Amino acid sequence: MSLDLRGLIGRIVRKGNLTIVYASGETVVYGDGGGTAVRIRLADAAAEAELAADPTLKLGELFMDGRFVMEQGSIYDFLELVKGNTINEVFSPLMAARLIGRTVVSQIAARNPINRNRYNVAHHYDLSAKLFDLFLDEDWQYSCAYFNPPGISLDEAQLAKKRHIAAKLLLEPDQSILEIGSGWGGMAMYLSEAVGADVTGITLSEEQLKVSRDRAARRGLSNRVRFELQDYRYLKSQTYDRIVSVGMFEHVGRTHYDRFFRKAAELLSRDGVMVLHSIGRPKPSYMTNPFIEKYIFPGGYIPSVGEVVPSVEKAGLLVRDVEILPLHYAQTLRAWRERFVARKAEAVALYDERFFRMWEFYLAGSEIAFRWDELFVFQMQIARQQFATPDNRNYIQEREAVLKQFEATRPPLERVAF
Repeated sequence: MSLDLRGLIGRIVRKGNLTIVYASGETVVYGDGGGTAVRIRLADAAAEAELAADPTLKLGELFMDGRFVMEQGSIYDFLELVKGNTINEVFSPLMAARLIGRTVVSQIAARNPINRNRYNVAHHYDLSAKLFDLFLDEDWQYSCAYFNPPGISLDEAQLAKKRHIAAKLLLEPDQSILEIGSGWGGMAMYLSEAVGADVTGITLSEEQLKVSRDRAARRGLSNRVRFELQDYRYLKSQTYDRIVSVGMFEHVGRTHYDRFFRKAAELLSRDGVMVLHSIGRPKPSYMTNPFIEKYIFPGGYIPSVGEVVPSVEKAGLLVRDVEILPLHYAQTLRAWRERFVARKAEAVALYDERFFRMWEFYLAGSEIAFRWDELFVFQMQIARQQFATPDNRNYIQEREAVLKQFEATRPPLERVAF
């Protein structure tokens, strides 16, 4: 039996304080009246029909287009209210058909041999550098921060993330390091300056490449830190003492994990160590959220740890350590969203109101996923042989203490030049 929007929301929202003003002017209150008050206005009858038929995609699109209007509370407040209710999956035949169709399309696309990596990366990471400057930390770390100890600032937590990864890499002076997915260069510069390492960072984003090279040159690191526009799959068979990849693995695609780790095994020296930092999910999924797939990260897929380990083993590599960071990304995303919303006028000036709402929805929805849908970040330490890493984890804290001494004397970071 098909459910209209009123019936669908009534079935879902039993707790909370939600008011919806429908296009006809009818006002309906849902929930038990507790918690943050949220009031929504739906601009037209078509918006109601679209939302009822396909909420997973249309909610974000209607919010972007100004047809799902927040009159009280934020879009995050609405999403949290919905997630705070125990939701029994309520599908109309049309909703079920859409779900099946998207699953089929997702499975076919995952097996498509056509290389769309460059396009997919450019869709997101080649946006204006000024956009990312609105909400990232001083070092432009666009991945999960490490809030240890609790209560530290975003800048401190991103520094703690770099320190934590560097400790797990077991860095030694003058090592060669490969960074797969080098972002705006912050991790590569940190690793090089920490121990005098020679770092090669690769990216598929022309915008990130330009910024990274400029930053390295300004710090006098061009002779030890180089960045290349390069697909990891086509790297020459040079070996590296260390390999690190932060926030890139989500773009590899679940049918390409074997190839990714075969390449890592080919590039990692006999005594080498690799650290992989990636978003993870509690179990495999058959499709990506349709809003994220269409507007934010086309071609992306979040793996479960169980999907990753078999490919590591097939490549002849050893998993030496796995650490789960459960809510650190939720905290990171909240900090990003608060910073982004606080600079709304600048974001609108760069693009427009619709773009601003798209990104607000993306940041809010992503935080919800980490707080309510059990997403997490994992750090996997990998080696070619068992003696490459210690037999206990005490070394991490010890090495972090040494890295803090380095940080105390490190020259301050310069702001990115536009």
